[in-house]
Amino acid sequence: MAKKKKNKRQKKTGRWFNGIGLVLLLLVIAVCVPLTVPRIFGYQVYNVISGSMAPAIPTGSLVYVKSTPAAEIQKEDVIAFYSAADTGAIITHRVVENHTVSGEFITKGDANKQNDPMPVEYEYLLGKVVLSIPVLGGLLAMAASMQGKIAVAGMIGVSIVFFLLGSKFSET
Repeated sequence: MAKKKKNKRQKKTGRWFNGIGLVLLLLVIAVCVPLTVPRIFGYQVYNVISGSMAPAIPTGSLVYVKSTPAAEIQKEDVIAFYSAADTGAIITHRVVENHTVSGEFITKGDANKQNDPMPVEYEYLLGKVVLSIPVLGGLLAMAASMQGKIAVAGMIGVSIVFFLLGSKFSET
């Protein structure tokens, strides 16, 4: 009778270990999905690091950008584009005017008082912002850092240990 009770307790402990392992693994997947799945469908994903589009798109937001022909961009659309300077910076601003004849946009950050000083040539366009999710960009930026990658790898490792412990306890 005592052995039967011990086996029941061990199996219950095994289920707990498996459950904890599953939760950790699901957390890792939840962090990875917003970055990877949209790319499969042709979206680019960026983290907003300045407040120039606040309050519509606050700092730390994750924006999803869909490649869109420049001629289809309308006034009031939010676009992502490379800075004309050789900094490689990606800027997300609202279109004030689309000059199809000259092939350039006049843009402005919502929080800025004036239009951007330089027009954006069509060749610098990445696409149209179709979705922004506040806060998620900051969290995913942390996950993409070296410390974040180590933490994610550690969570995967710990979840494997929990699964192994769960199967060890469950088999008795």
